[in-house]
Amino acid sequence: MGILSGNPNDEPLHYGEVSSVWTASTVAKGVISFYQAYLNHTGDKDLRKLIEDHIDQAKQEVKELDEVLNANGIAPAPIMADRPKASLEDIPVGARLADQEIATAIAADTATGVVACTQAMAMCIREDIGALFAKYAAAKTVLGGKILRMLKDKGWLVPPPLLVKRPETDKV
Repeated sequence: MGILSGNPNDEPLHYGEVSSVWTASTVAKGVISFYQAYLNHTGDKDLRKLIEDHIDQAKQEVKELDEVLNANGIAPAPIMADRPKASLEDIPVGARLADQEIATAIAADTATGVVACTQAMAMCIREDIGALFAKYAAAKTVLGGKILRMLKDKGWLVPPPLLVKRPETDKV
């Protein structure tokens, strides 16, 4: 029986796992703070609901990741205070973020989060930590699909150049 063949919770974390867990927790705390600010700027009710879903997901990640860190004697980064709620009308027009800007930023964040989770999964040797990141990657994939659909439905998606007409190839 090898050194790492028992209960995963009893196995030590390697430095890459520690770094991934700590970083993911810290990023999720930033998501909570930034997305609360986005709520103050958002006028679209569908976007508001999706932002709230992202905040709920980030709060769940913080809870679980900080439990792992604390159980292993690692101090997590502090969480920021909740942002106060503001009325959209109180934010000057030139200072407001547009719903399209917010939705695009969230789509980019979500895609980056999926990549980060899969990278963390790939380097894990503790099955429980790998499974945690797999769960987050799946949740982010679902949220990413929702934001993509919203971008398309609302006409907010700015696609890269599209190959509408393909060049004809010589048939031999």
